[in-house]
Amino acid sequence: MKRRAFAVALGLSLATVGVTACSSGSTAAGGSNTIHVLVYGDASNKVEKQIVETFNKTSKVKVVLDTIPGADYQSKLNTIINTPQAPDIFYNWGGGSIQPYVKADLLLPLDDMIAADPGLKSNFLPSVFNTAVIDGKSYGVPMRGTQPVLLFNNKKVLADAGLSVPKTWDELLNAVSVLKGKGVTPFALGGGDQWPTLMWYEYLFDRVAGPELFQKALSGDKAAWESDDAKKALGMLKQLIDAGAFGSNYDSVKFTDGGSPALLAKGKAAFELMGSWEYSTQQDANPDFAKNDLGYSNFPSVPGGKGDPADVVGNTNNFYSVLKKTKHPKEAAEFLKLMYSDEFVKAHLAIGNLPTTTNTEQFLSTAASPEYSKYQYDLVKAAPSFQLSWDQAYPPAATTPIHTAVQQFFNGKLDVDGFIKAMQALPAS
Repeated sequence: MKRRAFAVALGLSLATVGVTACSSGSTAAGGSNTIHVLVYGDASNKVEKQIVETFNKTSKVKVVLDTIPGADYQSKLNTIINTPQAPDIFYNWGGGSIQPYVKADLLLPLDDMIAADPGLKSNFLPSVFNTAVIDGKSYGVPMRGTQPVLLFNNKKVLADAGLSVPKTWDELLNAVSVLKGKGVTPFALGGGDQWPTLMWYEYLFDRVAGPELFQKALSGDKAAWESDDAKKALGMLKQLIDAGAFGSNYDSVKFTDGGSPALLAKGKAAFELMGSWEYSTQQDANPDFAKNDLGYSNFPSVPGGKGDPADVVGNTNNFYSVLKKTKHPKEAAEFLKLMYSDEFVKAHLAIGNLPTTTNTEQFLSTAASPEYSKYQYDLVKAAPSFQLSWDQAYPPAATTPIHTAVQQFFNGKLDVDGFIKAMQALPAS
């Protein structure tokens, strides 16, 4: 959850700061025998420190791990990335998060590294790796865990209502009706954060139109937003809102303060559409519920829809990208190879992350929750499309306009045409 919410905050930061040559003392530049790796400071640093130690045991050129905690990460990175203080390798979200740097010609395409060691690409799930491919060139290697969006449920609430997990849109609508009749809010929604609401758009647009519609819009085809499929998806969302699926005060509820997860855990809501971090959130706040009554599934299919029911949306992973001016591209490539090592995979599984390497599967039994990790891994592995969250696929300057449009359509301040116009006005990617 922290990574998802933080990524949104970073988008706002980058939008206001812009790529700049201003100097900052936050990170030291790589010396003649060092590679500086800059990451967002959090619990996963434990693994990153371990991998650095492993690399440094055999390399003459040593890696120095630099961390920047909290909401300062993107703004400080953005300040130093075009200065002598820039790191050699840095943490990011792929997609729109690195696009400004690619346009500024600051990043090293990794295609030559991949040609020399195809494993830098082939050892990762394709649907994830491709998130950091821009204009046909690879700019990132996955380095943490995947975070697909799942439809979580309260098993006890469903059983008491005589319902099963909805596999189709019609079953979902029926569940809304039954649950409302029993005084239960069908879907918990942290609308006050805005980004949880966006997940509903991402899945419905995918199920109705397939992933191609969003890709067209992202590439600058503004007509995609006013297509029949787009209007159909918006109409289905409106139907759900009008049916009372989210209750009436969702805009005053947040995920980030534990509000919406509490509704699910306490049985006041039956479902919550949320990133995979919902599980660890519930384990921390409501461990008995997480152990006994927290269920999960993929988003339902839409009859006649063009999207594959196996498609997923969310955050594919975090990535390491390399600056073009690094003095040690060969050693950087050697360091990146460790991102698919057995040691890397086992260390991340032990702290609850789910790496997207092809060798992850053999170590799932060592995960904090093996059953849940295996479900996620199989889901992502089989997904024909893993669509990056819209607010991360677009350049960061689009984050606020996307969130505003998403929230205003839900609360009735924008109609279908208003939403379409708002999305067509997004900054070009």
